[in-house]
Amino acid sequence: MPDPSPSADAHRRTRRDHAAETAEDYVEAIDDLTQEAGVCRVVDLAKRFAVSHVTVTRTVTRLVRDGLAETEPYAPIRLTPKGKRLASAARKRHGIVLDFLRAIGVREGVALIDAEGIEHHVSAETLRRFAELTLQLRSAGNEKVSAH
Repeated sequence: MPDPSPSADAHRRTRRDHAAETAEDYVEAIDDLTQEAGVCRVVDLAKRFAVSHVTVTRTVTRLVRDGLAETEPYAPIRLTPKGKRLASAARKRHGIVLDFLRAIGVREGVALIDAEGIEHHVSAETLRRFAELTLQLRSAGNEKVSAH
């Protein structure tokens, strides 16, 4: 079999990123809801993502299987230490991407939407460059950018 092309590698990475995207969104939401309300329940996630209880239950089951969350029937959902680390990393990535988009002049509403998608697919190398460029732009006097 021939060596995979760079295009094949890119498609493989995108499929892997999509698989992780839902888990990252859910652990971030569980963490947010727990901080805001003290607990996170299936109904809270269903409302947050505008999906059915069944969809949330299936996703939470995968999070539990992957060691990211814990729950019992009719009990709140809690993040494991592994889940908390993933939520923190996702939140940090999101902040870096959002700051970068703001720094280059993307309107706030568009930046919020775009950051939500980009954060799941950006490589560590690109993320580092985003952070570096954001700092350079901030140093150059762009006051719209917040620190992360």
